[in-house]
Amino acid sequence: MIIKLVEHSIKEVAINYIDNQEEGVIGFDGKLNIRPKYQREFVYDESKRNAVIETIFKGFPLNVMYWVKNETGDFELLDGQQRTISFCQYINGDFSFQNKYFHNLTTTEKNRILDYKLMIYICEGNDKEKLDWFKIINIAGERLTPQELRNAVYTGPWLTSAKSIFSKSLSPAYLLSKDYVSGSPIRQEILETAIEWINEGKIEEYMSIHQHDPNANELWIYFKTVIEWIKLTFNEYRKEMKGINWGGLYNTHKNILLDTNKLEKEISRLMLDDDVTNKKGIYYFVLNKDEKYLNIRLFSPNQKREAYERQKGICPICKKHFTIDQMEADHITPWSKGGKTNSLNCKMLCRECNRRKSDI
Repeated sequence: MIIKLVEHSIKEVAINYIDNQEEGVIGFDGKLNIRPKYQREFVYDESKRNAVIETIFKGFPLNVMYWVKNETGDFELLDGQQRTISFCQYINGDFSFQNKYFHNLTTTEKNRILDYKLMIYICEGNDKEKLDWFKIINIAGERLTPQELRNAVYTGPWLTSAKSIFSKSLSPAYLLSKDYVSGSPIRQEILETAIEWINEGKIEEYMSIHQHDPNANELWIYFKTVIEWIKLTFNEYRKEMKGINWGGLYNTHKNILLDTNKLEKEISRLMLDDDVTNKKGIYYFVLNKDEKYLNIRLFSPNQKREAYERQKGICPICKKHFTIDQMEADHITPWSKGGKTNSLNCKMLCRECNRRKSDI
């Protein structure tokens, strides 16, 4: 692999800058792909974007940038997209800095920006070498998400199609699922969630199989089906529904006829139960009936002490005496049968008896 350090002025990099939603972002007189398919959308906020322009105005050094030289002789911007787009947008007149657009500047001020020298490392090598380098340089700065790194490996027509659906700020997938799915589309987190759902967590496997598919229609149809299933199954929307592994629940229960009214009554009851400390887990519980999702509230030290004193340290099963630290709290009436987590419903069992009881 060959790596060399070069200088290019901002004027050179910004020549014929084009930002096209469909075709991508191009600069350096058509020879630099500023936003390759594996890169994220522009994510700098106003303060970060302005900091780039202020750095250039003052003549301070920007962090070094990284380009990859392709076999065709053109380049891909590997690291530095956010900075490059910031100064290109400013020169293009897309925003003002300190109440001045680029065209408002004096000739001297314009030249100060256009003549500013950028330090750029250029890498040449095979795909594996470039990808390894890509991962190393993204240890610092705006670090890529796991899905953005996967996108760098599995580029192709499928990924282009998938990103158009799942990876833009107002993408169809985000607008459809924003109340149910956590994460940012431009950080590829909605796309990551969709693939996790359809292939039960094996993201790389799915992307490898479909890398050269002409489109991502299968994933989009599946994703829409899951969201529709959620809306039809659960009549009442609650904020706790956001971020649940809906794909896993759909995959397991999609062929089961569910009583939606009964589900809503049970959810409403559990939402009011103070012993349920994980309200989000209610949606897993009403389908799977596994209490572990609810994080049922534990007995407090005072409640345990009250029960221990009431029993005079005697385990009610084996009738032997123990110190309090040799015993464990248990519900007299199980929570599943309406028992509450309070001192009156608490009994202390020795560890062995409690273990035997749990194994029954």
